[in-house]
Amino acid sequence: MAANRMLIVVTNVGEYEKVGYRTGLWLGELTHFWDVGEAAGIEMDIASPGGGYVPIDPDSLMLQELGHAIGIDGKVHQRYADRRFMERLSCTSSVEEIDPERYDAIYLTGGHGVCFDFPKSTGLAALIAQFYESGRIVSAVCHGPAGLLEAKLASGEYLIRGKAVTGYSWREEVLARRADAVPFSLEQELQKRGASYSKAAFPFARNVVVDGRLITGQNPASADGVGKAVVKQLLESRGAVRDELGARRARQEAPPAT
Repeated sequence: MAANRMLIVVTNVGEYEKVGYRTGLWLGELTHFWDVGEAAGIEMDIASPGGGYVPIDPDSLMLQELGHAIGIDGKVHQRYADRRFMERLSCTSSVEEIDPERYDAIYLTGGHGVCFDFPKSTGLAALIAQFYESGRIVSAVCHGPAGLLEAKLASGEYLIRGKAVTGYSWREEVLARRADAVPFSLEQELQKRGASYSKAAFPFARNVVVDGRLITGQNPASADGVGKAVVKQLLESRGAVRDELGARRARQEAPPAT
C-alpha cells in the first residue's frame, strides 16, 4: 500500500498592496504542520499559485506564537536554518501543474500574503474543488481559508456553504495592527459564502474546526492541531482500507463450502 501524500500550498506574495512593508508565508504554519506529517511518515510536497520563490513574513521569525514559543522550543528557527528544508521554498511547483490524483489531502498555509493571491487563483480554486469532490481532505489554517473563498463544487455552490469553518478573526486582525492593510475581513467573507464561522473565546487561542473532510484552524497556534486532525483522518482511512483488503484476502483464501 503506497504511503499517504499531502500537498501544501503557500503564497508567492511578499508585500502588502496598500502599505510598503513586507509579508509572505507565516513560516510556523508550514513547519508545525510539516512536523506532524513527517512524524507520521507522510510524504509532502509544496506548491504555490504562481510557482517559484516563496517569501517569508519576517515577523514569523521574530514573534512568539501562542502555543509555539519560538524563543523556547526553537523549532521554527531550526527549520529556517535547515538549508535543505528551505530550498523547498526557493522553487515551488505551480498549482496549475499539480495532479490531485497523487495526493490524499491538501493544506493551505497562511500569512497575510495569501489574502492577495489565493482568492485570485482560479487554478487553486479548481484544485481545491477537485480534492474535495474526489473524497480527499481539504484543510487550511489562519488566512489559508482565503483559498476556499472561490472554490465551487460541480453544482455551482461554494464548497464552504453550510460548512463549519474557522480562520483568522477580525479581532485578531485588529490586535495584530493589520486591519488597514488587508484587502478584506476573512471572517466576513467566509460568512458571506454561507459558511458557519466560529472562533475561539480568546484571540490567538488554538482552535481547530472539523467538518467531515474539511478541516480549518484559526491562527498560527492552530497549525499543529490541523496537522493532527488531517493525519488522524488519513490514518483512519488507511486502516479501513487495510481492513477491507485483509477481509477480501481472507474470503479469497477461505476453502470452498462443501
